[in-house]
Amino acid sequence: MDLSSPVPPRLTEALPDLAAWTAFCLAAPLPVMDDTALRLEELRAAEDAVDAHLIAEALAHDPLMTLKLLAHVAGVRSARSSGDPETLTSALVLLGIGPFFRAFGPQPLVAAHLAGEPQALRGFEAVLRRANRAAAFALGFAVHRMDPDAAILHVAALLHDFAELLVWLHAPTLALRIAQAQQADPALRSAVAQRSVLNIELADLQQALLRAWRLPEMLVRIEDDRHADTAQVKNVLLAVRVARHSAQGWDNPALADDVRDIAELLNLGETPTRTLLREIDG
Repeated sequence: MDLSSPVPPRLTEALPDLAAWTAFCLAAPLPVMDDTALRLEELRAAEDAVDAHLIAEALAHDPLMTLKLLAHVAGVRSARSSGDPETLTSALVLLGIGPFFRAFGPQPLVAAHLAGEPQALRGFEAVLRRANRAAAFALGFAVHRMDPDAAILHVAALLHDFAELLVWLHAPTLALRIAQAQQADPALRSAVAQRSVLNIELADLQQALLRAWRLPEMLVRIEDDRHADTAQVKNVLLAVRVARHSAQGWDNPALADDVRDIAELLNLGETPTRTLLREIDG
């Protein structure tokens, strides 16, 4: 995650396997949203008046900057054998304000990274919007359930599709191919489309990257869709599902199953659940 690394050439053909994809993504830069970079520079100029909560608020809508911070702190944590921060605020408290600004100078920008590639930028922004809506739903569900780890579930939902963001950034031709295949066949499962185009499933890439970056085990576990056996994992997966299915509006037939499952998770009726979803999204 070296900010001085040159932007790698765009991938136009799939890498052969998970190990190759993991190595590529570990070496690739992680640009951030323009608003995030601007806000960080504003906070840097007022460093003496800044606290962990202010910085966390600046990062809370940016999955890639969130990843960069958690991965950096994981390295510090392993060196110091201290703590296991699972939220932005706790990571910043462990790291410290001065060390944060020294570790993270002016950030590379998504808009510059994808300059001249409007389709890729639109695809990236669509996934980003979905991630933020999923994070809002996850937090709302967790608060309703009185889950003490609500802030962690917010982070987990925000990061749930980060590998898809990486494909839009570094292999936009392949990301477009997946999107076009699913538009042509709405019944085509994402995992099948990904294997066909990328030779891997993005869920596997995410797990490999989370472990390589030594992110907290709780986050790694919650991010694993194949272990949806706890209320916390269901909380995140249902938030991601409803964000995906409602991305183009609330008339998607798939939302009926989402509402039923969310109502069961929250111990609510289906009508109050629909009301809650609109309130969170509003």
